[in-house]
This record gives sequence, structure tokens and C-alpha cells, in this order.
Amino acid sequence: MPSTQTLALATAAALMAAIVILVTVVLPAEYGIDPLGTGRRLGIKRNALVVAPRPAPGEGDAVTMIPVQDGPLANYPGEFRVDSRELVLGPYEFIEFKYRLEKGATMVFSWKASDDVIHDFHGDTDGATKDEPQSYDQQPRRSADGSFAAPFAGIHGWYWENPGGNPITIKLTAAGFFTSAHEFHIDRSRRERQLGSLDRVPLTSAGKESIK
Repeated sequence: MPSTQTLALATAAALMAAIVILVTVVLPAEYGIDPLGTGRRLGIKRNALVVAPRPAPGEGDAVTMIPVQDGPLANYPGEFRVDSRELVLGPYEFIEFKYRLEKGATMVFSWKASDDVIHDFHGDTDGATKDEPQSYDQQPRRSADGSFAAPFAGIHGWYWENPGGNPITIKLTAAGFFTSAHEFHIDRSRRERQLGSLDRVPLTSAGKESIK
């Protein structure tokens, strides 16, 4: 029979191995927590994207915003939306923020973070699983400005992760023919966010300040 000292050493070694596996593999893959950066280096961090029910086609708006092409012009059955918000990431936290766009629908966007963030601009088709997102841009960034035309109907947007121990603020502004906005969190919850319309955009005229 092994001695008490041998059993204690074996138990301690097994406990340490379990802790190492938890921190380096389980937390990055299942919960998106990657304090050592091992999940990203091992290529398993992608599994950290929040698994949540995908919005059904047209959810959040009575009009399905499918563009109708007329030469270089695209006509839509409803008005475009505007959206501006501020998101705060705590240490090692991540968030996904996505808009629903029909195939061919467009948007323009601008976002800026107070520090460098891990970043993935990607989309999910209607009914997609966590293993099926299509990535458009995975470069680490502090800001981005651009336009986007949805290659398929679904939700399209950003995964941002704070790689450090200090909070990071992200300011996002977007305008386009999206019909809803969805926010995914580290606790696997999804929150639908209210969108603005053209009526909320301040107007300017000659000799005057903005008109509310």
C-alpha cells in the first residue's frame, strides 16, 4: 500500500494538473476567460463566442429590409437606422455586439476603444451554431471605420475582448439598413438593444445650430 505521504503528493499533483487544465483550456474554450492567453495561442479561443439563440428573420422590425437593385441604386422598403452607444469591458471580459442585416443590406460604422482590444468582426447566418461564424476581420485593433454589405442574412458585428487588467471603453456608431441590435455577454445572455431612427439625428441649417 502506498504511504500517506505518497498519497498526499499524488493528490496535490492531480489537483495542480486540474487547475492548469482549467485555466489554460476550459476557461478560454467554455467561458471566454483567457488570463494567460493560452486559449488564443492554442486556437481554442474561438469557442468562447457566446452561444445564444439567433434572431429570426425580420425580428425587431415589421419590414424585411431586403434591397432591390435598380442598376447602381438599391431601394429598401423602410428607412435606415442609426445607432450610437458606449460599451465598457472589465478586465479580461469580452462582449459581442451585432446588427441584423438581410443579404445585400449595407451599413457604415466607426468604433474606437480606449486601449488595444482583441477583435473579430464576423457574421452568423440564421440558425447558425457556435462553430459556423464567418470572420471578416480578426486583426487586433484600437479603432475601425468602414462600410459593410452583408453576404448573407443574419447577424453581423464585433467580438471585443479586453486582454488586460484595466477597464476598456468602446464607443460605437453605426448607420444602415439593419433591423435589430443584439448584445451577447460572458454569462451567455443576449440582450436586444433599441435602435434609433433618422428622426433622432440632429439637423443643421445655414446660420443655425443643430435643430433637435
